[in-house]
Amino acid sequence: MVLEIKRAVTNKRALMLLVCFFLLFLILCGRIAYIQAAKEVKGQDLTAIAEGRWQESHVIEGKRGTIYDRSGDAVAEELQSYSVFAVLSPDQLSYVEDPEETAEQLAPLINMETSELRRMLEQDRFQVELGSGARNLSYEKMEEIRDLELEGIHFNKEPRRYYPKQMYASHVIGYTERNMAVARMGLERSLDELLSPQNGSVQYQSDQKGIPLPNPNDIITPAEDGEDVYLTLDSNIQVALEQVMSQVADDYSPKKMTAIVADPKTGEILAMSNRPSFNPNEYESVENYTNYAVSDRFEPGSTMKMFTVASAIEEGVWNAEDTYESGSYKVDSESTISDHRREGWGTITFREGFLRSSNVAMMILALERLGSDKLYDYWDRFGFFDKTGIDLPNEADSQIAQSGRSDAATTSFGQGSAVTPIQIVQAATAIANDGVMMKPYIIDSIKKHNSNEVIQQNGPVEVGQPISKETAAEVRKLLGEVVSEPEGTGNAYQIAGFDVAGKTGTAQILNENAPGYMSGHGNNIFSFMGMAPEDDPKVMVYVAVERPQLDELEVGSEPVSLIFNTIMQRSLDYLNISPTIEEVMEETQAGYKMENFEGISIDEAVSTLEENGMQVLTLGDGRTVEAQQPLEGVGLLEGEKVVLRTDEGPYNLPDMSGWSSRDVLKVAAVLNLTFEQEGNGYLRNQSPASGEDVQIGDSLYGEFSSREDTESEEDDPEENESQEDLNLDVETERDISN
Repeated sequence: MVLEIKRAVTNKRALMLLVCFFLLFLILCGRIAYIQAAKEVKGQDLTAIAEGRWQESHVIEGKRGTIYDRSGDAVAEELQSYSVFAVLSPDQLSYVEDPEETAEQLAPLINMETSELRRMLEQDRFQVELGSGARNLSYEKMEEIRDLELEGIHFNKEPRRYYPKQMYASHVIGYTERNMAVARMGLERSLDELLSPQNGSVQYQSDQKGIPLPNPNDIITPAEDGEDVYLTLDSNIQVALEQVMSQVADDYSPKKMTAIVADPKTGEILAMSNRPSFNPNEYESVENYTNYAVSDRFEPGSTMKMFTVASAIEEGVWNAEDTYESGSYKVDSESTISDHRREGWGTITFREGFLRSSNVAMMILALERLGSDKLYDYWDRFGFFDKTGIDLPNEADSQIAQSGRSDAATTSFGQGSAVTPIQIVQAATAIANDGVMMKPYIIDSIKKHNSNEVIQQNGPVEVGQPISKETAAEVRKLLGEVVSEPEGTGNAYQIAGFDVAGKTGTAQILNENAPGYMSGHGNNIFSFMGMAPEDDPKVMVYVAVERPQLDELEVGSEPVSLIFNTIMQRSLDYLNISPTIEEVMEETQAGYKMENFEGISIDEAVSTLEENGMQVLTLGDGRTVEAQQPLEGVGLLEGEKVVLRTDEGPYNLPDMSGWSSRDVLKVAAVLNLTFEQEGNGYLRNQSPASGEDVQIGDSLYGEFSSREDTESEEDDPEENESQEDLNLDVETERDISN
């Protein structure tokens, strides 16, 4: 009985255990089924955990787009750079065992003092970075360090932004920080979205050691490189511009400078530069962040007179031979404005007034012949009321004064109203391009990286025709006379062999510390807007130099002409329209027609030439003419120099001080000398010196200045133009510099 009771209890317990086990099994199976279905435990995604343990993911970095010049040379690109670090822990296979020896060999290569580097290498640390001189190293520098085979010295590889042409259109290009995380200025910033790459990734499964497992289902998202940008900048011209701008900056220490070179037929910007400038590879030392060519507005001075005259010609109210009384002009009851030469030049023609840069002539045209409304209408047609829309960031707008008669008067000769250099260049394309005004642009195209697929293509855009073809030609002729005629203010901008057309400007600067304008020698903005050749301009150059440090006898045209003449000559040479010395000599003039004297006795040749009013220079002791300049058929004016070389030496160089470059070229050509010219105008120094013997084919160096007689300031229009002590107080008589 007792046994049966015990057996019954045991059976019940076994049944209960079986039921409990079965229930637990059902719960466990349910839980497993739930986990399999939900793939989640306590909110944790089991799939993600598993993938995180066995799945690897790596970023595929894209490459930032490259910026190229018009010929396809990179001006901003991404390169691999290297940084150096030292492992100091003895637990590693390669570590710095001898800090002193390592420091002695490595310090000179990373621009560090040996003692400082040794101190760093003796620290109780696992590893150490070796300072700024050990970062952003080129491949060549890295190899130089690696070849030392220093224990414990290792390298990291990292991309960086590099500007191979250094201080090259730096305000145009701008810069990014070296790691390219942030674009700071210029096209680098304005085009950052296009230049920046889109990084990709690769996902794969790996074993416990991280070794990839074969899996055809690896997920790869390719990186997308940034777009490439092609500019209109021509490096042959841009590099020359940077060099001469740096020379002027060193020689004259101006407050600031800007220069623009453009193709007037298309609006393409061929070169653009500013000073102060910077090397974007060393952006920590940037002094000036402003691209003055597009972001700075100022009162431009007399360069604007070309647009006043163009407006008058177009309206039919210009007669070059009409006369007026120069000196001063009463604008209204409160103000009288003078020419830059206070006493004027007496009664002169409007043509002469333009060549002499007379303010009075412009005011008469603007107020009495055109009228204020028509003047401002043409200013609008020439684009001075609107931004040009050039594809560069931070373009400034203009400030045109138009509140009354006095504002119209000063605006007519470039004072009182402020415009930007790029606006002047755009407006001048209408004069150079037969009346058609072209929009300036600097981005030629944007393309997919490593592909010919074009994302954006730019080209010439006409933005108006403010004047007719006939008016443009007449204005160019006047601008040519500004440079070529003795009374013109632009004599310093003559280039042998070319007819240069242009207009000078000497603008006043508002005084930041007192009412009115700054005074004193050199406290102006000196500028020139020029084009060449005059009859069909292929190149335009605008230069503005603010407050150069001038000696007592120096004038503002000297730093400006150094830049303009250098770049215009370089540009014309590059475009293959530069004349040879012989072509320079063959320019046709009215008067005596040069005969062929070669093979004729020297006495007969001299007699004939002197009878026709020529100044004759003979070189050598021979009795027969062997070479001559000018050549046969060239027209000469009375009093011109003719150079004859005889059939026997020695050939002694004459004293050519004060000679024009044209006459010096005659000597160089007749002796077949290699001629190197610095400056323009009249010879100041020569080498070899006068009286020295030269051989056929030797070299001749000539240094020229803009004035034949530096002591004679009274007759120099450019000097007079810039030396007045001026004041724009409208309550008194006003004398405004050109």
